Amino acid sequence: MEPKEILLELRLKNGFSQDDVAEKVHVTRQAVSRWETGETVPNTETLKLLSRLYDVSINTLLGSPRQLICQCCGMPLDEASLSREPDGTINEEYCKWCYTGGQFVYTSLDQLTDFLVGHMANENWPPQQARAYFEECLPKLDHWRTPE
Repeated sequence: MEPKEILLELRLKNGFSQDDVAEKVHVTRQAVSRWETGETVPNTETLKLLSRLYDVSINTLLGSPRQLICQCCGMPLDEASLSREPDGTINEEYCKWCYTGGQFVYTSLDQLTDFLVGHMANENWPPQQARAYFEECLPKLDHWRTPE
């Protein structure tokens, strides 16, 4: 879906008028109308306010234009698996299992690797093969990447 359709659907689902949304995100009713007709897209700050208002990610508001992955464990992210900051805002960088309440669950790459190998290895993917995969991929994620 396009952002215009998503914004209209979320507004109606939440029982808001265009005036209601405009008041809550500090814009004019005409601005809300232009978003819903596709003439314009909300700016970054307004997208943050809309994200809070509708309790969805900015990525969702924009029609999920990119596949998000957790920058700690590499898991694909969807709306239900996104983490939240202590104030309740959505964090699109990490899953709720790696980052919760403003804190990272795994304090080292070895700790996360051990956890993933223990839960992902099976008869088709032996532990040594799973470990090699995670040891190659995880350090490339933002959370574990070392500055060059």
